[in-house]
Amino acid sequence: MSLSPQEALVYIMVVVSAADRRMSDEELGRIGSVVRNLPIFKEFSQDALTFVCGQCADILDDDNGMNNVLDIIAETVPAKLRDTAYAVAVEIAAADLDIRPEEIRILELLRARLKINKLTSAAIELGAQARHRTV
Repeated sequence: MSLSPQEALVYIMVVVSAADRRMSDEELGRIGSVVRNLPIFKEFSQDALTFVCGQCADILDDDNGMNNVLDIIAETVPAKLRDTAYAVAVEIAAADLDIRPEEIRILELLRARLKINKLTSAAIELGAQARHRTV
């Protein structure tokens, strides 16, 4: 399967959102917001978002689906976008202000597959926490 880097980033967001077997309205809204607002998605068609999310969900439903999706992501995301990929994952996990153990595990798997070092991942995670903090 051949994906664009943007499609792989959407797969990442779907995987994180679906990690706890439920996709909250906050997470779905955040996926749409990320796609609309981040420069990396400038050339990505908004109309394709639903299709790409469904495509990822179909793969996740197969046997060994999570590993297959993680393999596709690791093969597709170029080295220069790996920190961006991890940042979008953390953004979705933090969207509902309740990062569950399943989401933490997915983030760990993504860090390993994308070869994100601890300092980079900590900085990205702290940035997301700061953006989503409420009074």
